[in-house]
Amino acid sequence: MSPLRTRPALVALGATALLTASVAVPQAAAADRTSTALTWYDATAETIATAGAPTQITNSRTWAISWLAAARATRSVPAGVERRPYQAAALAAAVHRALVTLAPSRAGQLDATYKETLDAIPDGPAEERGVAAGERQADLLLTSREGDGLDPASVNAPYPVRPAAPGVWQPTPPAYAPAAQYGNRLAKPFALATQSQFRLGPPPAPASARYAADLAEVRAYGAVDSTVRNAHQTETATFWLGSSLTLYTEPLRVALSRADQGIAGQARLVALFHVALVDTQIATSDSKYAYERWRPVTAIRAGSIDPDPDWTPLHTTPAHPDYPSGHNTYSGAAETVLSALVGRRTSPFDLTSPTAPGVTRTYTTWKQLSEENVDARVFSGIHTRSADEAGITLGKNVARYVLRDAGRLLASR
Repeated sequence: MSPLRTRPALVALGATALLTASVAVPQAAAADRTSTALTWYDATAETIATAGAPTQITNSRTWAISWLAAARATRSVPAGVERRPYQAAALAAAVHRALVTLAPSRAGQLDATYKETLDAIPDGPAEERGVAAGERQADLLLTSREGDGLDPASVNAPYPVRPAAPGVWQPTPPAYAPAAQYGNRLAKPFALATQSQFRLGPPPAPASARYAADLAEVRAYGAVDSTVRNAHQTETATFWLGSSLTLYTEPLRVALSRADQGIAGQARLVALFHVALVDTQIATSDSKYAYERWRPVTAIRAGSIDPDPDWTPLHTTPAHPDYPSGHNTYSGAAETVLSALVGRRTSPFDLTSPTAPGVTRTYTTWKQLSEENVDARVFSGIHTRSADEAGITLGKNVARYVLRDAGRLLASR
């Protein structure tokens, strides 16, 4: 068995001219930030948690539509009205209109939150024009995203499995479920020109030394009965096992609560984060199904190098190809957006995980989350390190592109 290999340095974050460009707005007081952006952030998170779709990318789409509408509506303020009440009303109206359209079962709760927000804003032209702007941007975005292929049925479009061969993905135990997320690669991106714009180069060949090392590492550290994985490594695997959207909801909220760019800047942060993550998931499926790389459990059980038909991973393997790791594309994109718009470092914040009850971890950089995700999927026995590292690269590439395209994305329609 090979020892755990040292993680190579992550791709350096590139600077772009648009990262610090924002509408000139005075810094909002803490109370204003809490009553607008954080209130509607929490309302969005609760809506997704209670009435979300069964597919992660569909829920990411809901976030992206709601907050991109808010970012567009708050970006500029008409002459002759007060900036802060206008932007608060615009943000609330945009997110409310989008959410009640996409999750109508939550209309009662959302209407109540909306009323509370508007009741706290002085009546007058600023509120009225802010509401009109928010609703207009939401309606335009909802119309433009109709039929974008991100509904659950389209996301999980049937995938024709190729005949078994070395390196070729096959359904995995124990359920041998049909492939998931195949349809993502056909969906309409928010920013990317094409779904394949950032397609990765091919994974290591099944007969290569790199792949042999990858597989040896997973075989040793990712087995359910591993004798080399320590307790902390097992905890890492379990901590990062759940949905990336769920796991990153709190880190993004931390960043939002610490942002000092006013309401427009906060809306921009959430919007660009989720636009980047929708497009990253589309790009992930493009690369996954372009290469159709088999999962470690298939390679170890049926491979030509010392096959072990009884080998079982610590955690159940998801039903889609290995390369690249979706958890890590998500992490790479999230790290890039947060580092660019909030800063690479932040004061310590605690994070918990629904898959690791009772465990709390503390972080001071967004990169730490990516580093743990890379290791976690190896320790879970469900990805090779090459797939994890490639995922970080892909996520960063997509997010950088979205940030460079921010001016166009945020322009009012």
